[in-house]
Amino acid sequence: MSILDQAIVEFDRALRTLAAPARAHRPSPGRDHPEASLSPTQRQHIGRLMRINHTGEICAQALYQGQSLTARLAANRDALRAAAQEEEDHLAWCQSRIQELGGRTSLLNPLWYTASLALGVLAGMAGERWNLAFLEETERQVEGHLASHLARIPEADQRTRSVVEQMKSDEMGHAELARRLGAAQFPTPVKVAMKWSSRLMTRTVYWV
Repeated sequence: MSILDQAIVEFDRALRTLAAPARAHRPSPGRDHPEASLSPTQRQHIGRLMRINHTGEICAQALYQGQSLTARLAANRDALRAAAQEEEDHLAWCQSRIQELGGRTSLLNPLWYTASLALGVLAGMAGERWNLAFLEETERQVEGHLASHLARIPEADQRTRSVVEQMKSDEMGHAELARRLGAAQFPTPVKVAMKWSSRLMTRTVYWV
């Protein structure tokens, strides 16, 4: 595939991620749970939490896209693309749940997508072990972030909780995959910087 063809494919992927309805390869874990009786305030709050998760999945698509573009080993590229497919399921599940709750996705998604794509490219350029280290640390932090959401979603809302729980399980699997493939260990300052950037995103997206 020529450089131009590759650029067209990647641009199309970005457009589909940002503008087209996401398509899940697996049915939503919440499909068999009835809608809980929630107050308007609860529905708004949960919808905003799922908006954060949706933007997180937008970022994940961009990160995996950037990382797979610059990954040198075919096995690692294949692993990144397989993980991206699971993340696409998460994107579709979050989008669907937001709609059910009467919410909307973030207006800042194009900004976060662009920033994440650039980070993914840089991670891949740093070398295979650091590329995988970035993947592992990202997924570990997302796992913790989803756990905090579960603590804030009412037990009665199993339709949302089951989605978040499955997402959390998948993220744990992605982090473990990166470790098995030989991820390096990031120094603490890098982990802290990643955590603060994540907080900036979550706090902004909750409102915008």
